[in-house]
Amino acid sequence: MTFNEYQKEAQKTAIYPAIMGNNFLYPVLGLCGEVGEVAEKFKKLLRDHGGILDENKKQEIKKELGDVLWYIAQISTEIGLSFDDVASFNVEKLRSRKERAAIHGDGDNR
Repeated sequence: MTFNEYQKEAQKTAIYPAIMGNNFLYPVLGLCGEVGEVAEKFKKLLRDHGGILDENKKQEIKKELGDVLWYIAQISTEIGLSFDDVASFNVEKLRSRKERAAIHGDGDNR
């Protein structure tokens, strides 16, 4: 499945309100929450399981990462970006930083 195929399929399940006239605000806020849930899974992995990642915990994290992916796809859709283009642009940006030895530190445009 390509990112654009995922974006198209995920859009079929996107049911949320426009907030203050914007359709992107809801998925932006949802992304923040889901990223927190990913971090929470890892925190509890450290606290309760000595940092040992078993198959059950891996599947729980996989679910949360899928939710993160869904929200990124929705944000991309709402602002008119192709998810394939977002992914490709990111890889090219990282390649360029690596080639310029700028992968560490502040990177570009920060």
